[in-house]
Amino acid sequence: MTLKIGDIAPDFQADTTEGRIRFHDWIGDSWAVLFSHPKDFTPVCTTELGYMAKIKPEFDKRGVKIIGLSVDPVDSHAKWANDIKETQGHAVNYPMIGDPELAVSKLYEMLPASASGDPSKRTPADNQTVRNVFVIGPDKKLKLILVYPMTTGRNFDEVLRVIDSLQLTAKHRVATPVNWKQGEDVIIAGSVSNDEAAKIYPKGWKAPKPYLRIVPQPRS
Repeated sequence: MTLKIGDIAPDFQADTTEGRIRFHDWIGDSWAVLFSHPKDFTPVCTTELGYMAKIKPEFDKRGVKIIGLSVDPVDSHAKWANDIKETQGHAVNYPMIGDPELAVSKLYEMLPASASGDPSKRTPADNQTVRNVFVIGPDKKLKLILVYPMTTGRNFDEVLRVIDSLQLTAKHRVATPVNWKQGEDVIIAGSVSNDEAAKIYPKGWKAPKPYLRIVPQPRS
């Protein structure tokens, strides 16, 4: 079965650079981002891990926990972390899951169930599909799934933007339009009738079309 938005994020136990965790317990009542890597000491991933460390305070402000995964053992992650700090100027400040048995990668359908082999002998190309970003809500459901090729660095500013939208629309009956950013106008959700909308937005709304009802972003 293919994982999709709205599914419960599969739970697991795993060793990380900050000790052993059970994933759902680690998330707790927070939001979470799980982002994966095909191999330690790979160039694009090195830049990504450093940038995530740099902007971690932005995730913290939003109540979002960050956790990485790479298809190598935890002791290898610790050595890689030195290179990341040296080249990117920011030390990894979040846990990194070791997945040498490929268990989590298979559980999250990033690798086929038939995948196997000594992780030290598997190349980045063997694991090239382990390039996902999962955003998970406090309800443990998948809210966003992104998949990137190995040669394209991920845009984590976009992940922050999506989290802003997800958190806003989880609290208010609105949707966010194309390229929306925090503080910009939003759209009244289609599930809200005009009568309901009039109670929620007594000042009214702009409606270039009946189905496109635009209001300022709710602040409360």
